[in-house]
Amino acid sequence: MLQNHSSIALSDPGLLTQCRCCLSEDLFCFLPLGLHAPANMFIRPEEASEPHPAFPLDAQVCLSCGLVQVADQIPAGFFEHYLYVPSGASTMHTHFKGLAEALEARAKGGLIVDVGCNDGLMLAAANAQGSKTLGIDPAANIAELSRERGVEVVVDYFTPETAARLAKERGKAAVISTTNTFNHIGDLHDFMRAVDVLLEPEGTFVIEVPWGLEILEGNQFDNIYHEHVSELSLLSVRKLVQHFDMDIVDVEHMPVHGGTMRVYVRRTACGEAPSARVVFMLEREDAAGMTDRATWIAFADRVHDIRERLLAALDLIKSEGLKVAGYGAPAKGNTLLTYFGIGPDRVDFLVDRNPLKQNMLAPNTGIPVKSPEAIKTEKPDVLLVLAWNFLDEILEQQADFAAAGGRFLVPLPDVRMI
Repeated sequence: MLQNHSSIALSDPGLLTQCRCCLSEDLFCFLPLGLHAPANMFIRPEEASEPHPAFPLDAQVCLSCGLVQVADQIPAGFFEHYLYVPSGASTMHTHFKGLAEALEARAKGGLIVDVGCNDGLMLAAANAQGSKTLGIDPAANIAELSRERGVEVVVDYFTPETAARLAKERGKAAVISTTNTFNHIGDLHDFMRAVDVLLEPEGTFVIEVPWGLEILEGNQFDNIYHEHVSELSLLSVRKLVQHFDMDIVDVEHMPVHGGTMRVYVRRTACGEAPSARVVFMLEREDAAGMTDRATWIAFADRVHDIRERLLAALDLIKSEGLKVAGYGAPAKGNTLLTYFGIGPDRVDFLVDRNPLKQNMLAPNTGIPVKSPEAIKTEKPDVLLVLAWNFLDEILEQQADFAAAGGRFLVPLPDVRMI
């Protein structure tokens, strides 16, 4: 789609033959998404004419545990320079303050280690309440943002070797947390070995990720991209951690990111039984048919239908001579734009509050990314809400745009105009 550059299609290593969580071989490729550049690999305008890598993006589901996984991984080292930061969304400040409080309730003064701490938003909130913290993140550029918040960060991948070194240097962790990082990990069993090394015998491991059931029911195919190698069901997490003599003891369901689960894991030797919420959410997954082939065929059919209706809506808007801007340049937005074939002919530009993405071009499509101020200066008629998971916040921020007659085109969970 990128109008003035070429893509290099890199070889497909083949679909995974085992589930990342339960190790089953009962896998079904339900949504081949074609060739995609890494969703956060934004392009400098002066490099637009250069060739850029593109990789196959195939979504397969494990019919034993309901894990949705991407078989095709990007090269090692990509996360050492990263462009997503949670601070750009006001919602996440409140959310992470609540998470920090929940972690301290479990840690009780012990060490909280946050893996994939990003710009330190959550750990800064934990430090403000007096918690003892340490961050781990492989992205050196983002780690600097954490340090500016007063957060101590180890720049490294979380491996059993890293965990052993930290356990020796800092002592074991009362709580290990990971928010929207667990779904980025190619080898979840290796990650769990690191958790096993670093976590105190009575400690708690807390995972926060989008809930696979919400992805299914909300048609959220755009959550699938090379960095998101897994979209986890609660059952898949349970089967994974049981390999390490651990179990889920509690879970919270919350609306952030279009539907998130916060999962609390402890060693089975602790004797804490799963809460009623765990049982309820597992029953919901079973009732939804998350391990049934027909469920995912129907999901793919819905995605194809959404594509046709969204393209028709955009083409009608453009036929009327109106200008369309995309609100948000999230990774998920790039999955949607690329798979649906939406380029600068349909969307004039994107806006994003993250300065790391501004004045860049979106991968695959070449749509320019600007500051939200461009909404006032360039006066689009319609905003295509790519960051639909923050729709309420966006509607509040853009009240003046709406008051002047601007409209919002929301693609998911279904195409609608506001």
